[in-house]
Amino acid sequence: MKHHAQARHATTAPVVKSSPRTNEHLFEIRGSDIQGKGAFALVDIPKGTRLIEYTGEKISNAESDRRYDDDTMTRHHTFLFTLSSRTIVDGAVGGNDSIYINHSCEPNSESVIVRGRIWIETTRKVKAGEEIVYDYQYEDYDDYTMTDYLFYACRCGSRKCRGTIVKVPPRKRIKPKRAAAKKKKS
Repeated sequence: MKHHAQARHATTAPVVKSSPRTNEHLFEIRGSDIQGKGAFALVDIPKGTRLIEYTGEKISNAESDRRYDDDTMTRHHTFLFTLSSRTIVDGAVGGNDSIYINHSCEPNSESVIVRGRIWIETTRKVKAGEEIVYDYQYEDYDDYTMTDYLFYACRCGSRKCRGTIVKVPPRKRIKPKRAAAKKKKS
């Protein structure tokens, strides 16, 4: 169970500012410098906006490990999200556009769990055209080596990039290779 995104557990449900299951034209999916496809704001989105529910098939930890064996992967790429200690959401099966929201070490959104559901919400104003990103916060295990951190490499390219999507303390940060390309000047 080393490869699931983590979320903050909210004690109360904030006001829903967008439709529960759709992005109501707040963002679109297109190519991203960070990773494959990403979600980009179509309009300015206020801080505190609930963007979309992270959906997919609910499975056990054992099933997620069976489906996605890190030891046999050459590159880590899954759509798994920890809902609880016994339940994982696999966005690759029955998921929605939330699976295209990429990781960043300098996020503008966060994932929260409210009443057994995972939501992506903005933590600051997101400008039109800006990529919507949140910190995946993979758990940092005591036995992780540099090889493990690099297997879960971060490609956000931000000035605060810690080099891995694993949530490591500042003293453990690895020097990233600035994998995300700078925006091309027209």
